Parts: sequence; structure tokens; C-alpha cells
Amino acid sequence: MRKFALYILLVTGICLRAQDKNDADQQKALQRSTNLTWEANKELSENDFVGAEADYRRAISQSTENIAAPYNLGNAYYNRSSFSEAFGRFKQAGELAEEKGDKHKAFHNMGNVFMKNKEYEKAVEAYKDALRNNPDDEETRYNLALAKEMLKKEKENQKNEDNQDNQEQQDQKEQNQDQQDNQGQQEQDQNKEEQDPNQEGDQEKEENKEGQGEEKQEQQKQPEQQEGEPKQKPRPNQLSPEQIKNLLEAMQNEEKKVQEKMDAKKVKGVKLKNVKDW
Repeated sequence: MRKFALYILLVTGICLRAQDKNDADQQKALQRSTNLTWEANKELSENDFVGAEADYRRAISQSTENIAAPYNLGNAYYNRSSFSEAFGRFKQAGELAEEKGDKHKAFHNMGNVFMKNKEYEKAVEAYKDALRNNPDDEETRYNLALAKEMLKKEKENQKNEDNQDNQEQQDQKEQNQDQQDNQGQQEQDQNKEEQDPNQEGDQEKEENKEGQGEEKQEQQKQPEQQEGEPKQKPRPNQLSPEQIKNLLEAMQNEEKKVQEKMDAKKVKGVKLKNVKDW
């Protein structure tokens, strides 16, 4: 029993010494990381971004307890508009942070990156997470309100664009339908003309027949010779000069009517539908 107790004490002592050594190593690593972060901050203030970036990375690799290293590197990227790299470092800092104040800063800056990328819905959620860790931060609250307003405008603009696209599609559909209707009407008229080639000849015969009837009427209505003029008897089977004149005028009138009807038929067009006046 005594041997077992001594064994327990021996094992416990070894574990405690190992734990103390591990804690000491972590403290040394944290100290090295902190020193590198301080050097990086100094280099960044002197506009030596390359040196600062290298030291920040070395600091991050030395210790996961140093939240300042990824957070400050994220700020350095953000100020150079390298938003993708900045977001990665802010996210890393937020995941490593244990204090609410550190988490609040990380989420707040992630929201800023989303705003720069016009990802307003994600920005709203990031600012909400920041306020859950620090409800009293007025700057975060202001940014949240701004992100909500930008998200609202984005949705309204998207809705208007969708309505405009739908209207353009409807107008194009109606225009295509009008073109199809016009083409179909043209084909019907063309087929009708091809199916009735003798229509024009029949029309001309009918017009000539009407002209002959009008000619007879004109002959019957010839004015009588004035009193005092000698009456001339026309020779058998011979027209008088007055009859010849009337006949020529009647023929010219009929020819003019026929030509006008022919011209009117040539210029006959296809009936179009009314175009909407938007």
C-alpha cells in the first residue's frame, strides 16, 4: 500500500513538472510572438509593409494566444484594400479570441470587409455578432443601420430590374407576334393572287363592257344642232364629226378609269396592327 502511494506521488510530481515546463514553453512562445508583433507594428508605421507582414506571420506561427498578431495583420491588409486577406485574418482572430471585447473587434472588422465588397446581408449578420459581444458600441450600431439600409436599396433595385426585364420580354414577345401576323397576312394575299390569275382580266372585260354602255348613252345625248345652222345628213355607215369627238372622249375617260383602278391595285398594302404607345 505504501509502495502504491509512493508511486502515485512520483507520477504526480512528474506530471506537474511536465505541466510547468509546458506552461513555461507557452509563455516563452507567447513572449516571442508578442515581441515579433511589436516589431511588425514598428515596421508598419515606417511604411515597411513587407517586413511587417513577415514578422506578423512569424508571430502568428509562434503562439495562438497572441490575438493581436492576426488582428493587426488584418488591419494592414484592409488598409491596402486586400479585403480577402484581411477577412481571413479577422476571422482567425475571432476564432482564437476568448474575451468578448476581442471577438467584438473581429466581427466588427469582418462586417467592414463585407461592406467594402457590397455583401450587405453578410455585413448585417457580422455587425449583429459584434453587438452580441459588445451591445454598447455605437459605431457598430451605426454600421449595422447603414448595412440594413444598403440591403433594402439593393433588394428594391433588384426588384425594379426584374420588372424591367419582364416588361422588355413582354414587349419583345408582342413585337414578334405582330411580325408573325404580318408575315402570315402577306402570305395569304400572295396565295390568293396566285390562285386567281384571271381575276385581273375579268375585271378589265367588265370595265370595257361598262365603257361601251356609257358610249351608247353619250351618243343618245348628243346636243341638237342650233337653229339657223344647216342640217347635214350623214352619209350611210359614216359617223358625224361630233359623234367621233364624243366617242374619243368617252374612250379616253374609260381608259383613264381603268388605269386609275390598276394603279390603286398595285399600291394596295398589308393592314398592320396598331403599335402600342407606351
